[in-house]
Amino acid sequence: MTQKTIPADTGRSPWWWVPTLYFAEGLPYMAVMTISTIMYKVLGIDNTSLAFYTAWLYLPWVIKPFWSPFVDIIRSKRWWVVTMQWAIAVAMALIALTIPASGFFRLTLAVFWLMAFASATHDIAADGFYMLALSEHRQSLFVGIRSLFYRVSMIVGQGGLVVVAALAGEHWNDDRLGWILVFAILSAFFILMAIYHTAILPRPAADATRAARTFTDTLEEFVNTFVDFFRKPGVLCAILFMLLYRLPEAMLVKMIQPFLIDGPGAGGLGLSVDQVGWVYGTVGVAGLMLGGIVGGLCAARGGLRAWLHPMAWSMSLTCLTFVYLAVARPEELWQAYACVFAEQFGYGFGFTAYMLYLIYFSIGRFKTAHYSICTGFMALGMMLPGMAAGWLADTLGYAGFFIVCMACCAATIGACYLVKVDPSFGKKEKS
Repeated sequence: MTQKTIPADTGRSPWWWVPTLYFAEGLPYMAVMTISTIMYKVLGIDNTSLAFYTAWLYLPWVIKPFWSPFVDIIRSKRWWVVTMQWAIAVAMALIALTIPASGFFRLTLAVFWLMAFASATHDIAADGFYMLALSEHRQSLFVGIRSLFYRVSMIVGQGGLVVVAALAGEHWNDDRLGWILVFAILSAFFILMAIYHTAILPRPAADATRAARTFTDTLEEFVNTFVDFFRKPGVLCAILFMLLYRLPEAMLVKMIQPFLIDGPGAGGLGLSVDQVGWVYGTVGVAGLMLGGIVGGLCAARGGLRAWLHPMAWSMSLTCLTFVYLAVARPEELWQAYACVFAEQFGYGFGFTAYMLYLIYFSIGRFKTAHYSICTGFMALGMMLPGMAAGWLADTLGYAGFFIVCMACCAATIGACYLVKVDPSFGKKEKS
């Protein structure tokens, strides 16, 4: 029988480190995926280039299953968490230092690339540490807390920090100084996080034990993990589902901020950067969180199978909001707020089905590793379409681009017919 993992320091409440750990996990992802896009747009990078090159930043999350076993055997999860936070702090500082350079686009992209690898490795270590440092009961108890603080980091990253960059840029009459300030703040924050977590993270015995595994044992388990995954019934249909379900979103997400920022002459709404921070980073995240909560409640009542198609339609139909904004281009700010909220609510509601399916398909001997592989396919499904998003928007205009995104929703709906789900999966058990 497998023994449950008991925290080594039972006197230290998880409240001291679970919120900070997952807040720190979300911020670098926001910096790489969202803040970078807004920054490049403000600093004059064209849509084709910024979409293509920032899409490549997904790659570390695509391939992280290939080096996750080595995080398991080289030192402890605790050591990796703290070390990666130091690495992220250095990367943030380097971005701040390279923004003023003449070739800043290439230089900052290179640093973002390194930070993406550090962030993906931090994800592996943090999730592993969470499972090793907490008992199964406490894992269930704090899963909502970790999710909450990850989403709070989204609000801070997509909203607060973008507003800070805009206001600072206006104050100094130099947009670059605003972004330098933001990344300097982020660097200082991660230095504090690394110091804090060095002192506060518990030292579970299981963490040290797992770090002592041999390379041969880990390599054998690594190979068996992939063999077992690709031998699962319906694996090809499952992979297609993972790649296609988020196809419209993969393109949409790369062009939302540029569309909001570009002026009417370029087919955009002409919002200021601080307005984009409020619209997308706060109102949008609120819609995302509410949609996720409602989606979770619905799935718990009816199960994944019952809600898979309605949730897919939710993700699809809400794409119409950006078609409307691009065609009508309303001057009233409340319409942008309402449309972004509706689109993010629909996405949060529909994304519930996607995440539940990844959990469902991961069930088995290598549950944790298979889930990591599934998330790799998820990241690949975001990366590849995102590369073409900027070129399509520049070629077709924003209205044509969003119509194409809407047409791609057929892939989301069609992907649902590829997979089979146990009717009981996800339902709350009756007492």
